[in-house]
Amino acid sequence: MRILFATSEAEPFIRTGGLGDVSAALPAAIAKEGHDIRVIMPLYERVPMKYRQTMEFVGSTIVNLGWRQQYAGVFYQNLNGVKFYFIDNEFYFKRQGLYGHFDDGERFAFFSRAVLEVLPLMKFQPDVIHCNDWQTGLTPVMLDCFYRQKEGYKSIKTVMTIHNIQFQGNMSKNCISDVFGIPESHKSIVEYNNDANMLKAGIESANVVSTVSETYAKEILDPFYAYGLEDILQKRSYKIKGIVNGIDTDMYNPLKDIALFQKYSVKSISRKKANKKGLQEMLNLRVGDNAVIGMVTRLTGQKGLDLVMEVLEEILNMNLQMVVLGTGDWKYENGLQEIAKRYSNKLSVIINFSKDIASKIYAGSDMFLMPSKFEPCGLSQLIAMRYGSLPIVRETGGLKDTVMPYNPQTQKGTGFTFKTYDAYDMLDAIKRALALYQDKDKWQNLIKNAMEKDYSWKEQAKKYIEMYKNL
Repeated sequence: MRILFATSEAEPFIRTGGLGDVSAALPAAIAKEGHDIRVIMPLYERVPMKYRQTMEFVGSTIVNLGWRQQYAGVFYQNLNGVKFYFIDNEFYFKRQGLYGHFDDGERFAFFSRAVLEVLPLMKFQPDVIHCNDWQTGLTPVMLDCFYRQKEGYKSIKTVMTIHNIQFQGNMSKNCISDVFGIPESHKSIVEYNNDANMLKAGIESANVVSTVSETYAKEILDPFYAYGLEDILQKRSYKIKGIVNGIDTDMYNPLKDIALFQKYSVKSISRKKANKKGLQEMLNLRVGDNAVIGMVTRLTGQKGLDLVMEVLEEILNMNLQMVVLGTGDWKYENGLQEIAKRYSNKLSVIINFSKDIASKIYAGSDMFLMPSKFEPCGLSQLIAMRYGSLPIVRETGGLKDTVMPYNPQTQKGTGFTFKTYDAYDMLDAIKRALALYQDKDKWQNLIKNAMEKDYSWKEQAKKYIEMYKNL
């Protein structure tokens, strides 16, 4: 099959979050299955020069956007067996930062149409265009408006993947005709609640809407999770499908990770202790066998930091230590640092992000806390299990789909869960984990269960391929 994967970011070129990880790993896994998948994304100012210098210039064309005519250059690079194409326009993309500019609607409307306009330059006729989040939400509707009758475009199918429905590309309603150039016949597809909504346009127009976990596909039909789009999603529920994300098991491999104090695998779990000792020494925590809870997270309400702050001192009065790595809202950064001053031997807070330190936390912690209010998929719990750090999670989105709660009767499970968004339910889950930690044999078996789970992209890619074939 021929698939064009349209995204606003992709590792290693540029990344702000999970979309960047998925946009690198999923196409690579699909390519390994023998399909011709190509990734297309904007050529931002921040793409490192080492990649820019090795790109090939493919050609250029003009993209019509409302009454504007804008230049679109196309550059190409093959990386790890995946063909990447970059849309060049300095007016839109030669800026600091990817998102948050006053004209983001125009910038990504341009990109959404450029994805379609440059296909002849790429000499590529995809069977499926796979769009991701609001930044490519206009591609399916523009395909219907302007390209369906052209040779090479007539039979193209579209997929719209929602990675986080909170971000929808809401713009002024005036943008629909003046900026996006959408004709009156399709205006209602883009309009919602007297605004332009770019994600809603993709949901309405795409042949299939996918989300990054099965539970999240159901949750977004509920007003609590849908951020105002529940009516549209309920009407389109017949075409919504959930597929859990995977992780790059070569990148996240405790047997190969150079950041670790000592490498290990499921066959040598005892070596994990050296990573705990190294983490405690590095962060000036008392070295010992007491449990260590890790968190590698954005410090925001979505990630459950309000629950953590509510009972943090109660947690720290138990026989355990905590390590938190991340950046985010000032109130959580400041609050954590204040408590860390009073519990310096039990709590270490690092307001930063470092892959090196993150790996050390995954390997050196016994438990990994993710009490998210909502979590479309979540990658941290998958990485934690890969490293044998047992997740403590709220049953939402991908957390519910990937973490099997420990069952004392059967001894099965891969972590500990709680249901309601409540600090004391979270505290109860921590206490259950701490109680089992005292039984070393059962704990080791649970670590083994978690590390043996296969959440590689290989298996998840097969589900995407099946979805494409069904289209």
